[in-house]
Amino acid sequence: MSHSTSAQGSYFEAIDDRRYKPTTHAGGAWDPDEQHFSPLGGLVVHAIDRHRAAGPDNGLVLSRISYDILGRLALDECEIEVVTLRPGRTIELLEAVVRIAGRPVVRARAWFLAGLDTTAVAGGPGERLAPPESLAAWSMSDVWPGGYIASLDVRPVAPPRPGRTTAWVSTPLDLVTGVPVGPLASYLALVDTANGIAVRQPPTAWMFPNVDLTVHLHRQPRGTWTGLDTTVTFGPAGQGLTSTVLHDVDGPVGQAQQILTVRPLPSGA
Repeated sequence: MSHSTSAQGSYFEAIDDRRYKPTTHAGGAWDPDEQHFSPLGGLVVHAIDRHRAAGPDNGLVLSRISYDILGRLALDECEIEVVTLRPGRTIELLEAVVRIAGRPVVRARAWFLAGLDTTAVAGGPGERLAPPESLAAWSMSDVWPGGYIASLDVRPVAPPRPGRTTAWVSTPLDLVTGVPVGPLASYLALVDTANGIAVRQPPTAWMFPNVDLTVHLHRQPRGTWTGLDTTVTFGPAGQGLTSTVLHDVDGPVGQAQQILTVRPLPSGA
């Protein structure tokens, strides 16, 4: 299963097996000359998928990925190196490092766990969100600049509120030009949008970028929509937390957490 080829464009173009060039559609929300992390997060999973495809299929599934954003994500060519830190038949740990101009800018670690049939004991909160087809689109570009935000189809389940929004996110763009991309990479390429859908304060007055993103999955998502049930909390001493229950059209699939550095923009900025 792969994301279908789009006539609309893409977020990245492949240069070779490890290097990718972002397009203007990957432009960031805080600075259009930077990359938005969201599509880059999906590209990392695509690189991990390629790394694992070079070996035997052991039936393991990605169950957690944690990204640390180490520095400025220039809108420039990046290289992704993937290594297996802990091989195994039932549990495996991989690491991916993204470099721009030779400097590490993202470090990600992904746990893969055994894929077994546990249908008989499956259980947990299972309430579905209203289907995206029944909802009206919302232009996030009214709140945020940048090519990435402008590329999205965002459909709130209810009117967005400061610090609390539930919405579906999709995109007509491919992740990589002319390259089949797995469904999980396409799904995760939209998750970092969560920090922008439920802003507590206007981004023209306050900065609250996330320095990480951690995703836990209890089920592999399917379909082309990423559901974000998001709550944003600002603490009293410069830290914030964006917490999201992740959905696909069948219900919850996992959770995402992002730690934020909260600070006022300089006056007159």
